[in-house]
Amino acid sequence: MVFFNVLSYILVLLGAVNWGMFGIFDFNLVSAIFMGPRSVGAIIVYCLIAAAAVWLIISPFLTNGMLKLQGNREARTVKES
Repeated sequence: MVFFNVLSYILVLLGAVNWGMFGIFDFNLVSAIFMGPRSVGAIIVYCLIAAAAVWLIISPFLTNGMLKLQGNREARTVKES
């Protein structure tokens, strides 16, 4: 689940940067990479970004309010001599 959370954050940030560039500079990065806004590659990327956003919305509900970005780490105690 940690992998999906981190991947979702990366995809949502990519989508946010794309929207920011589109709003400020009227430049769509995803459609520039895939040679058109309705090309197969662009549609796949847009769908992945949308799925990542939905995952980040529902994931805290599935894990009792926690969105984990790191694996389980055990607390280490220092033994006194």
